[in-house]
Amino acid sequence: MTADDERRRRWRLALGEPADESLGQPNGRDAAMDAAMAALYDRGPDGAGNGEPKEGSRRSAGLGASAPRVARWLGDIREYFPQSVVRVMQTDAIERLNLTRLLLEPEMLSAVEPDVHLVGTLLSLNSVMPDKTRDLARQVVRQVVDDLEKRIAQKARAAVTGALNRASRIERPRHGDIDWNRTIRANLRHYQPAYRTVVPERLIGYGRRGNAVQRDVILCVDQSGSMASSVVYSGVFASVLASLRTLRTSLVVFDTSVVDLTEHLNDPVDVLFGTQLGGGTDINRAIAYSQRLVTRPRETIFVLVSDLYEGGARDEMLRRVADLVGAGVQVVALLALSDDGAPSYDHDNAAALGSLGVPAFACTPDMFPELMAAAIQRHDLRAFAEREGAQRAHGS
Repeated sequence: MTADDERRRRWRLALGEPADESLGQPNGRDAAMDAAMAALYDRGPDGAGNGEPKEGSRRSAGLGASAPRVARWLGDIREYFPQSVVRVMQTDAIERLNLTRLLLEPEMLSAVEPDVHLVGTLLSLNSVMPDKTRDLARQVVRQVVDDLEKRIAQKARAAVTGALNRASRIERPRHGDIDWNRTIRANLRHYQPAYRTVVPERLIGYGRRGNAVQRDVILCVDQSGSMASSVVYSGVFASVLASLRTLRTSLVVFDTSVVDLTEHLNDPVDVLFGTQLGGGTDINRAIAYSQRLVTRPRETIFVLVSDLYEGGARDEMLRRVADLVGAGVQVVALLALSDDGAPSYDHDNAAALGSLGVPAFACTPDMFPELMAAAIQRHDLRAFAEREGAQRAHGS
């Protein structure tokens, strides 16, 4: 096949049946791929056809509301497309064709490619999920959680442990524990021109305090429907952090009510099934509950994961944040903890938090360990927020 033939082939698959006359009809495997895409993308967002299809059109069949037909279609796209494309098409199918209800059918659920967005959808159906589907749903969630832990756990533990060691500095360190950069800066006045070196009078090193609890971490996560991916990642990260003996980790989720899931942190799947996506948002109530968990302000990191659309008492919410900051708590506001791109959020509340010294920004899961390390060392998070914003803008 020539380069021109390949270009025509790709354009035909992208444009669909209206391009038959100029680009020709697909054959063989291409015809099957075309039919799979047609079933999804030649329908309107409500599942209706785009316009009036001509009689006998291959592109007018759609998926309908039949679980067996949808399951076959899911099998087809897994055969014809790479995994990354399959996940996009699944998400589009659930949204465009209103297939959420069919995910309660075991036949349908067993055919789906598991990913974070599917987990979010399943969690939103948690309260109406029949028993025959729940066990299979837990298996799907477990697979996604295990994949996420492989991706993030080692990096998170290494970043947090390293930050805790660096944050605990001592002045009579062993040679291997000397922080040479800080030691040199502290002894520049002892520079010896004749020897062209610094003779340190005082050594600064990293302290290592074993398994003593060094920081308290409170993750306070908005479980309104728009935060689905963030809820999944937050639950997994909370479980990873809870596995570190040097941290005391709490997980609080909220909508208009507040639920403390800390006791479930030994199993992230239990954590996620303890959430209930959807509903309103009362950030003030969630912060009020979290304040009661703060016993060592200077050693506490409070991470609020929310789009900041407050349905409760806004002024009271901001006052509580100011109280936390004033007490010495390191407060972090994440508009999203996901790979989903630029989030929608309340710009006025984000600006108000910024004026309190709490920059509000979105963070990818890959950058979250670095963020926690910066928070543990009480670095200025505004620079971190600016870098994350620049990376997202560049990525978009």
